[in-house]
Amino acid sequence: MSEPANQGPRQVVEIDGTRYTLLGTAHVSRASAEEVSALIRSGEFDAVAIELCPTRYQTMTNPDAMARMDLFEVVRSGKAGMVAASLALGAFQQRLAEQSGIEPGAEMRAAIREAREADLPVMLVDREVGITLRRIYRNVPWWQRMGLVSGLLASLLSRQTVSQEEIERLKEGDVLESTFTEFAERSERLYGPLIDERDRYMALRLREETAGKGYRNVLVVIGAGHLKGLSNYLQRAEPGDPRPQREALEHLPPRSRWLRYFPWLIVALVLTGFAIGFSRNPGLGMQLVGEWFLINGALSALGAAIALAHPVTIIATFIAAPFTSLNPTIGAGFVAAGVEMTMRRPNVGHFANLRSDVTTLRGWWRNRVSRTLLVFLLATIGSAIGTYAAGFRIFERLIGS
Repeated sequence: MSEPANQGPRQVVEIDGTRYTLLGTAHVSRASAEEVSALIRSGEFDAVAIELCPTRYQTMTNPDAMARMDLFEVVRSGKAGMVAASLALGAFQQRLAEQSGIEPGAEMRAAIREAREADLPVMLVDREVGITLRRIYRNVPWWQRMGLVSGLLASLLSRQTVSQEEIERLKEGDVLESTFTEFAERSERLYGPLIDERDRYMALRLREETAGKGYRNVLVVIGAGHLKGLSNYLQRAEPGDPRPQREALEHLPPRSRWLRYFPWLIVALVLTGFAIGFSRNPGLGMQLVGEWFLINGALSALGAAIALAHPVTIIATFIAAPFTSLNPTIGAGFVAAGVEMTMRRPNVGHFANLRSDVTTLRGWWRNRVSRTLLVFLLATIGSAIGTYAAGFRIFERLIGS
């Protein structure tokens, strides 16, 4: 079968008798999907590897998986931010896909479909998206973390039109690589876990998945931006079992010790401030307590209100935030999300429409699932701001009295 005229960038690497044909694709390109289909149908390959993790593979092959998501468990386990970030990234990709007239990840779907029809094994070689996002978050300094949030928000607000020609040019590889180079110059801490670590991880996974299988020619379908890095890591592969190195890239960096103890330090300082206030004057002590409840509760409730939470949720958040801020083991966002789910329980339709709804800014507030995530995030942010604002207010009162 003839291949498409506009071929994507390729590199071939041979290790221990296995030939890896690395095909760089654009994730929203019809030509990329057609090229993947043509290559697999050619009969040259005895296995196919794709740039997907098990979670994204499940989402792609089982569209109903989102409808079975346990929203309460997502919030309880602290994964609300990760899920919201994944939805934001998917929404941005979806808008690009709508402009190009092709589904996001069409080349991956084509690889899965054609491999199944040809009875070829499919290897999932990318790292779990949740691990990647958490490693990014843990790897950057605290002052850069707000930049990650604002970047995701900017992707939601963006209405820039991307032409088909521009999307096709991504297949050349140089556009993406130059973008990543600029990204690395701005923040090597972001570039590492987002790009470089995944290049190395996929190289290790390929070696691990093909070891002892006797594959002669493996087609590796990856985004064009990973082509150079993956090829380099494969060519520099060290002998031995790749599993320990791969497992190290799945490990989450521990939080710094001071970050673990900092919330408790804030609580100790606030309680000490109350004690000093009451020791000086019971009236001053009551005033400090009152301002703590007012500032902390009001700002957390404001966050819930911005998320258009139910009135009962807003009231409950106002009451709970001052207490939860004195107990770092439970957050105001958790209480707010729990009440919101009780007052406005998402139904099957909300879960089913989640991915399409979040492609618009209004949809985040219209869909009960995404709105609950917003309630959790904004109430948490409001409570955090309220804790510091009220803490400084207590300090100011004590100094001035």
